Amino acid sequence: MPNGAGRKWERSSEELVEKFLKALEGYEGIERKKMFGYACCFFKSHMFTGLHEQNWILRLDEADRKIMIDCHGASLFEPMEGRPMREYVLLPKEILADDEALHEWIAKSIKFVGSLPPKKPKKKKV
Repeated sequence: MPNGAGRKWERSSEELVEKFLKALEGYEGIERKKMFGYACCFFKSHMFTGLHEQNWILRLDEADRKIMIDCHGASLFEPMEGRPMREYVLLPKEILADDEALHEWIAKSIKFVGSLPPKKPKKKKV
């Protein structure tokens, strides 16, 4: 799938998709969808986590993003060079390898998006 820079995005590995789906089992109120062919999850109509290529992305508030970047070596999610997605980070391998830490960060993300105002439904074009 072209990413606007002439390069095709690669599919997430089966291992990463399975880990993603398993890790998100049991959370109430989340909705699973695909965005640009990648698995992702929404809470109260806000995307909070998803996959992109071989990366797992997570939406965090400013304080948690700073901790994730400064203490865990995460980086901001930039699906196209020079076009970062606000509030999203790429989860580092150390978090992905630690199920307890992964669930703690998922919970922080859900709490954050749950605090956001509801999205207004888009008007359907006729």
